[in-house]
Amino acid sequence: MKKVLILGVNGFIGHHLSKRILATTDWHVYGMDMSTDRISDMLDHPRMHFFEGDITINKEWVEYHVKKCDVILPLVAIATPSTYVKAPLRVFELDFEANLPIVRSAAKYGKHLVFPSTSEVYGMCHDEEFDPENSELICGPINKPRWIYANAKQLMDRVIWGYGMEGLNFTLFRPFNWIGAGLDSIHTPKEGSSRVVTQFFGHIVRGENISLVDGGAQKRAFTDIDDGIDALVKIIANQDGAASGKIYNIGNPVNNYSIRELAAMMLELAADYPEYAGSARQVKIVETTSGAYYGAGYQDVQNRVPKITNTCAELDWAPTTGMADALKKIFDAYRGQVGAAQALMD
Repeated sequence: MKKVLILGVNGFIGHHLSKRILATTDWHVYGMDMSTDRISDMLDHPRMHFFEGDITINKEWVEYHVKKCDVILPLVAIATPSTYVKAPLRVFELDFEANLPIVRSAAKYGKHLVFPSTSEVYGMCHDEEFDPENSELICGPINKPRWIYANAKQLMDRVIWGYGMEGLNFTLFRPFNWIGAGLDSIHTPKEGSSRVVTQFFGHIVRGENISLVDGGAQKRAFTDIDDGIDALVKIIANQDGAASGKIYNIGNPVNNYSIRELAAMMLELAADYPEYAGSARQVKIVETTSGAYYGAGYQDVQNRVPKITNTCAELDWAPTTGMADALKKIFDAYRGQVGAAQALMD
């Protein structure tokens, strides 16, 4: 009966993972976050142990629970591009500095650290598919602060690997554009404040135009959250130590679409829903520049496809959800929230 510590338990990955653990295993979840809106229906579960707190403040609670639990998932991070550009120091302070003591505690107490790396560490890698063991990690110049997120995550990967050389049991996982209900708030109308699928969905619900940054030709490999959680549960289970000392891309190379194609797919899907069809008809696709959308200092990646050979072989895992079904699940999940999102136009 594993004890799993999830810091950032109310976040996108945290709440989906908690729900899966409680539904399909006998593991206990010890979770910390600053809010509970996504996990409110789990708080009374006998195997959910929640503490409202902040990893930068409640350090003694964190260290005590690292010592107490078997598997440690520090999921607290800023992961929105507009913040990389406008507040790079905040990104470094939270994503690297605040997480470093947790990594050190996991090493000190001999725990299995399951740490969220990111597909962003590959940067502008020129490979057709990004290989966790061989691809070069290529980032832009210092005057493009967008790269502070990728660099902070990459440095943490290297630190964790270094601790691994000294005995830390770790697994690094790199999510490739995981999408699903609860990714960001659809009630946030501000440009660039959330990830692309949520941003587009919010615009569709409110009947606002969709902005394509630099024409929307850049491609991403999108992954259904349930496929991602499937892999994550196998990493936590770590059957026969298969995941120890490994780096795993967790993504779906088949769902590789341009941002322009994504917008078209979402508008087409919205037309099939009575709740969304009316507002979707008001939406026009417009083009903008990355500077206007994110601010100066942004730089984009044109293609980001994961190589998942080792993930599939070592975890006995494969992504199974196609893009149409992944998007449909999101549209279905928010049918009851349309009114609240539309009210933001007032």
